[in-house]
Amino acid sequence: MSEPIGTESHPLRVAVIGSGPSGYYAAEELLKQESPRVRVDLFDRLPTPYGLVRGGVAPDHPKIKSVIKIYERTSGRPGFRFFGHVNAGSDLALEELLRHYHQVLFCTGSETDRRMGIPGEDLPGSHPATIFVGWYNGHPDYTHHRFDLDAERVAVIGNGNVAMDVVRILATPTRELAKTDIADYALEALGRSRVREIHLLGRRGPAQAAFTNPEIRELCEIDGADLVIRPEDLELDEASRAFLAAQSEPTYRRNMEILTGQAKKGEGSQPRKIRARFLVSPVAILGQGRVEAIRLEKNRLVPVDSGTVRAQGTGEFEELPAGMVFRSIGYKGLPLPGLPFDERAGTVPHRAGRALDPVSGQPVPRVYVAGWIKRGPSGVIGTNKNDAIESVRSMLADLPQLNAGAGFDPDPEAIPTLLRRKGVRWVSFADWKRIDAAETARGQAQGRPRVKFTAVDEMLALLGE
Repeated sequence: MSEPIGTESHPLRVAVIGSGPSGYYAAEELLKQESPRVRVDLFDRLPTPYGLVRGGVAPDHPKIKSVIKIYERTSGRPGFRFFGHVNAGSDLALEELLRHYHQVLFCTGSETDRRMGIPGEDLPGSHPATIFVGWYNGHPDYTHHRFDLDAERVAVIGNGNVAMDVVRILATPTRELAKTDIADYALEALGRSRVREIHLLGRRGPAQAAFTNPEIRELCEIDGADLVIRPEDLELDEASRAFLAAQSEPTYRRNMEILTGQAKKGEGSQPRKIRARFLVSPVAILGQGRVEAIRLEKNRLVPVDSGTVRAQGTGEFEELPAGMVFRSIGYKGLPLPGLPFDERAGTVPHRAGRALDPVSGQPVPRVYVAGWIKRGPSGVIGTNKNDAIESVRSMLADLPQLNAGAGFDPDPEAIPTLLRRKGVRWVSFADWKRIDAAETARGQAQGRPRVKFTAVDEMLALLGE
C-alpha cells in the first residue's frame, strides 16, 4: 500500500503559477498547514516576483508596496521555491506540470485591457491605461512603448483605481516623482510633458464614482494642479439619491462630501487643471491620423433594482478636444494554454477555485485558479487573500480523491532538471534578492527607494548569465 500524500516524506507538491498577491497568499496558506505537509514551487514568467505590487502599484504609493514584507516571509518558509523567468505554457506545458505536481494553481491575473469597441479606438495617441501604468513602473513588457506627451489636453476614460493613478502621475510635478521608484525614462518623458488639462470621464454619476476617498482626496492636494468640478455636475437625481440611501458602506457618501467641498473652490490658480466629468460615455475617438478629439454622449441614470443604477445614453452629444486618450475601463484575463476560458468575462470558469470543463461542467482534475483570473479584476490587494484561501481549501478537500495517474514523478529535482535540459535560465529567490539589492543600492545613490532594472537581459546579466 502506497504512502498517503501529505506526509513529511511524501508531501503534497503544488505548482503555483503567478507570483502576485493571490499566488503568494495561496502559497502562505498551503505552507502553513501542519497536515498535510506541503511543498510549493512558485513560478513567474518575469525574473521578479510580486506581480502588480511591483509593476502596477503607482510609484507614489510606497505604503501599499509594504505588503512585500509579508511575501518575503512566505518566501523564507521551508518547502518554498521560486522559479522566475519561467513561462508556464511555453517553457513548461500544463501536461509537464501535472506530471511533477499533485496540483497546479493558476494565479496569472488579468494581463490585458478591456476594449471599448468604438470607432477610432486604435488611433495613434489612444492608449490602454494598463500599458501606461506598466511603462512608468518599468515593467519589462512595456519599456519600449513611447508616449507623446506634447498634447496639452488629455482625456482619461474611467474613474477607478487605475484611471486615478494615470491622472495623478500626469499631474504631479516631476520633482515629487523623482523621489519614487518610477522608471527613469518615464521620469524624463514626464519632465518634458506639455500636458496642462486632464479630463477624468465617468459614465455614471458622482455618487457612483469608482474611486475611493483617499484617491479623490489626493487629486485635491497635488501641488501645481487644481481639481475642478462644476457644481451643476454634482446635482443628484432621484436614482442617485436612492443609490446613496441604499449604501451601508460610507465611501460613496464621503466621496460626495469631498467633491462638493472641492467644487466650491472653483477654477483655482494652478497651471494644471484636472476636470472631473460625470454621466458621459465615449462613442468615438476622432482625428485624421491621430487623436484630435473625443465624442461623448451624455447619460442619465436608470434604476435597475433597489439601490442599483445603470447609465443610459440620452442621444445628446458633445465633442471634447484632446490630443491623447487613456482608456481605463478595466483589466481582462488572457486564455491559458490547456485551460478552459470564458472570453466574455476574461476568466477561467470555476467552482470555488476548481477549474471547470465547459462541456461537462465537471472540475478539471488537479487544476485550480485564484485571483483575477478566477473572479475578474476586482477588489484591492487584500481581497486576494480570502479568494486564495477559498481555492486552497478546495485543493485540500480534494486530496483524499487525488489520483495523479501513471508516470507521475514527484521528485523535487525533476523540474530543475527539465528546465536545464530545455535551456531555461530560471531565477531563484536568492537570485531575485541579488537583483533587489542592486536596485536598492542604485536608488540609495539618488535618494530614492530603488532604481529598477527594466529589461530582463539586464537582470540576467547582473546574475552573470
